[in-house]
Amino acid sequence: MSDQHTQSLLSEIEQATDDLIELTQALVRIPTLNPPGEYYRDICEFLDQRLKKSGFTTEFIRASGAPGDSDQYPRWNIIARHEGKASGDCVHFNSHTDVVEVGNHWTVDPFGAELIDGRIFGRGTCDMKGGLAASIIAAEAFIRMYPEYGGAIEISGTADEESGGYGGVAYLAERGYFSSDRVQHVIIPEPLNKDRICLGHRGVWWAEIETHGRIAHGSMPFLGDCAVRHMGAVINEMESSLFPALKLKRTAMPVVPEGAKQSTLNINSLHGGQDQPQEDYTGLPSPCVPDSCKMIIDRRFLMEESLPEVKSEITGLLDKVKANRTDFSYEITDLFEVQPTMTKQDAPVSVAVTDAIKEVLGKSPDYVVSPGTYDQKHIDRIGRMKNCIAYGPGILDLAHQPDEYVSVDDMVDSAKVMALSLVQLLSVA
Repeated sequence: MSDQHTQSLLSEIEQATDDLIELTQALVRIPTLNPPGEYYRDICEFLDQRLKKSGFTTEFIRASGAPGDSDQYPRWNIIARHEGKASGDCVHFNSHTDVVEVGNHWTVDPFGAELIDGRIFGRGTCDMKGGLAASIIAAEAFIRMYPEYGGAIEISGTADEESGGYGGVAYLAERGYFSSDRVQHVIIPEPLNKDRICLGHRGVWWAEIETHGRIAHGSMPFLGDCAVRHMGAVINEMESSLFPALKLKRTAMPVVPEGAKQSTLNINSLHGGQDQPQEDYTGLPSPCVPDSCKMIIDRRFLMEESLPEVKSEITGLLDKVKANRTDFSYEITDLFEVQPTMTKQDAPVSVAVTDAIKEVLGKSPDYVVSPGTYDQKHIDRIGRMKNCIAYGPGILDLAHQPDEYVSVDDMVDSAKVMALSLVQLLSVA
């Protein structure tokens, strides 16, 4: 690739800055909240209209039967494909279209997509509609500059990444959309900062722990057995033994931020006793000793740990409590588990993006691993695709925050990196 061709391609993207802004704003203004999974079909139809104009063929795929899929909230996905003039590899840009709840403390309209001082504000700007828009601009610019290229480009908009990806990438991977004979390189434009390449993520295990008791009148608790007190003993044991032990477990994976280089456990939720009354109920709860208490735990683990080891830590802790506490009993239910994954730094897609970052930003990238999982887990585990990384605009710390934003300059630079990566991965004259 000559310097002249490089500069022409980069100039082409700079000239598309206004288009990039408008595209991002249009995507953000479609409020694809998950849960419950709203406007998935709308955003797929928007992408369909946009990409067909650039010569892509499109396919709509509903994840029928996937968790969350219903007639009211169908899980729609779109895959757009552009075929080159000759055979060659396929580069796939995968972006999720769902966004998390808005939350409180916003100072701007969460779906207004306002452009303020070079930043577009709104839910999903950073995570990850800015990355989706950048990948589209990059692909379109590449196609205009290299109309005779060999290979193929795919762009997907997929559902439910924020709730596990089972109605999106997992469903597609199970049906061969990420098989090695169809796709050879995958870039996921998650917001990991424009000068970093994310090679993978830590592992995760979610589980529900339930402690049992016996119901009785609240005025005579000695006739019952309080499940909440039993759970309190579990928490006390976690505080005294498990949390200190997790701090000592460290990884060689380049996980960011620094605190995530250790094993972690989060108590996601805790509830004991009778169900909460309905919102329109104004009376008091009945006086009962709680006979059940449930806790949801979120355990993030490292490449150096095995999943059986992670689970045995919890069962061992519960059995220790049981041995020292009268009438203690528990149940534990697996909810969700994902193994850690990490693409090699010298994988072809990583090398191409590395070279592009050096060209655009004038520096070598940092190689990182995400503290939480994203859809690479399904591309790896189900699709058996190891040549996959995350790279995109946006600051990771802004994801899911009020006043979330993405910088226009960051999107432009990321689009340039993506476009130059296409030049290296596909056949060009």
